[in-house]
Amino acid sequence: MGEVFLPGNHRYLGNQFMMWRQEAGMTREEVAEAVGYSAEMVRSVEQGRRACPPRMAEIADELFGARGKLKAGLSYLTREKFPERSKEFIATEKEAFTLWSYQPLLIPGLLQTEAYARALMCSNHPPLEDEVVDERVAARMARQALLTRKPSPQCSFVIYEAALRCPMGGTEAYKEQLLNLLEVGKLRNVSIQVLPFSRGFSDALSGPIVFLETLNHQQFMLAEGQSISFFTGEPDNVAIAMQRHGMIRM
Repeated sequence: MGEVFLPGNHRYLGNQFMMWRQEAGMTREEVAEAVGYSAEMVRSVEQGRRACPPRMAEIADELFGARGKLKAGLSYLTREKFPERSKEFIATEKEAFTLWSYQPLLIPGLLQTEAYARALMCSNHPPLEDEVVDERVAARMARQALLTRKPSPQCSFVIYEAALRCPMGGTEAYKEQLLNLLEVGKLRNVSIQVLPFSRGFSDALSGPIVFLETLNHQQFMLAEGQSISFFTGEPDNVAIAMQRHGMIRM
């Protein structure tokens, strides 16, 4: 999840940036030198993979002779709190009455401390901008209101031992994170279990699984990889996820 995931207005501004640059007869390298960013950053902005920094838009507006038309788009830019591929899951998670989560390599987002989440996001490649990290961390912390919501959802977390062995963020952040797991585990609606190395098996090593059930008994599952997410309410897929999660819990 290293890239910044941007809504359509960001991509539109990137396209306008490219058209103004081409009309001015300039290469990306020439623009990069003038605005103080790399040519790869200029490419990412034009392709809608990165937000256009205000300073870049303001300098480029003069450079291209856009007479304010390019930088005018800055006032319409908004940044998404969550990657596009996560938004449907996040919306469903808010309505969950039952949540079963298995994570093989990371502490689940709902159990992360701010320091752990920040260290995790700051280690993304390519790097996220500071303001993106701040927004993503705040959004992740806000999600945790689910655990103490009324009526209380039933939440079960299984964490593979590997996730507990990684001192993300350094010694102090690592200690704080482990203590937070003990504290959250005191909630009567929350169960936290650890799958030890000695009990690992193929399904447990294949990636995270999250199972959600809403108050009206709709069931969903999420499976994730490095750069893809699969979120569905299709009964056959949900049933398979439940079987795998059941074996992991056993």
